[in-house]
Amino acid sequence: MDKNIFYSEFDFAGAETASSRPGEYRSPFELDRDRIIHTSAFRRLQSKTQVFLSGEYDFYRTRLTHSIEVAQIGRSICTRLKRTSDLLGGEYFIDPDLVEAICLAHDIGHPPFGHTGERTLHRLMRPYGGFEGNAQTLRILTKTIFSHRNRGMNPSRALMDGVLKYKTLFSADENADNHFLYDEQKQELDFVFDGRDFPKDLEPGKVRNGFHSIECQIMDWADDTAYSLNDLVDGINAGFITLENLEKWAGSQDLSKDEVLHIQALAEAIRNQSAEVLMGRKIAQFIEAASLCRDENFMSEASCRYQYALQIDPAMAAESKFYKKLAMKVVFKSNQLQQLDKKADFIVRRLFGMLADYYITPEEPGKDHFRLLSERDEKKIFSQADERGRARLVCDVIARMTDGRAARMYQRLFDPGFGSIVDLD
Repeated sequence: MDKNIFYSEFDFAGAETASSRPGEYRSPFELDRDRIIHTSAFRRLQSKTQVFLSGEYDFYRTRLTHSIEVAQIGRSICTRLKRTSDLLGGEYFIDPDLVEAICLAHDIGHPPFGHTGERTLHRLMRPYGGFEGNAQTLRILTKTIFSHRNRGMNPSRALMDGVLKYKTLFSADENADNHFLYDEQKQELDFVFDGRDFPKDLEPGKVRNGFHSIECQIMDWADDTAYSLNDLVDGINAGFITLENLEKWAGSQDLSKDEVLHIQALAEAIRNQSAEVLMGRKIAQFIEAASLCRDENFMSEASCRYQYALQIDPAMAAESKFYKKLAMKVVFKSNQLQQLDKKADFIVRRLFGMLADYYITPEEPGKDHFRLLSERDEKKIFSQADERGRARLVCDVIARMTDGRAARMYQRLFDPGFGSIVDLD
């Protein structure tokens, strides 16, 4: 493996002591990446919503293809920084395998039906500690990714830190709609920062959540790049963004000169059926927009991962924000997708309600009930001493479902005409 003095044993360390295997040729970060790829949690992303519900079209992106695209962009940013930045080079560089692992893992905590499913689960789980896709990603990596063994994958400190976009515990603001960790994840948070307390200027909430390792910053920009550009491509190809509604929306906005040029380029791409080509060029430009600068903070002495910050060219950052605004208004807020989101919300609510009656708040847990979940899941749920513990495991069951599996379970439970033996999975 390539020598890289950017990282130390502090970065490689796992929460559990790991025994090295004789003849192991992979770095700890390569092991992290490989373990993620070969898990059911990662494979399930192929049937989870990115923009359109699974099965709606045959060309759109799913959470899996999105994660692969983010990983490619993340690796490319690392490669370019190593070759162009005066702060890196030779045996001192940001590890592309680590960034790839972070990018591949960043969405594995997302439930079925995308952000709609996430919002619905959070409303239902608020009395029990809430639900957040990023917190669920950390939970999967550290607790459940190898479900057949009921354990996590003992990720490296650098990987755990890299996926931690948010570092505020739910109890710090129980009214928060998102962007928090579960209270029971304080142990993982303490491990990532080696027991160091956050300084007063990193107060809980937006400020603390914005404190990221360099690898997390790269993943975040790669994620922004992928969905701000590629969600538009899917919206155009699916017919949600047409010349007519693009011009109608643009006419209702107070656009800057640059934004007018962006609209004109998109309109030309729609006319020429060349949206993929346009956004492919934009991806390269967004990669080139990232550069390094030095940083200093309370973690700088512990790891090189906190000695640098990612700078994004302001014009490219503004362009990304503009595309996300366009996609939100023209695609995500369209009545067609809102109807599907309403259905998704209904399905998740009904499933959670049924499972809550049987597993979270039954009069006698484990007694005189129909088996709605697997024997293994039931055993784990009923082993919990309180409602909060049982609710978290019921939430795990729903969160790991694909769109299709959630819909089929709903049909079996609530549709009288569905449920022959051929419908079972």
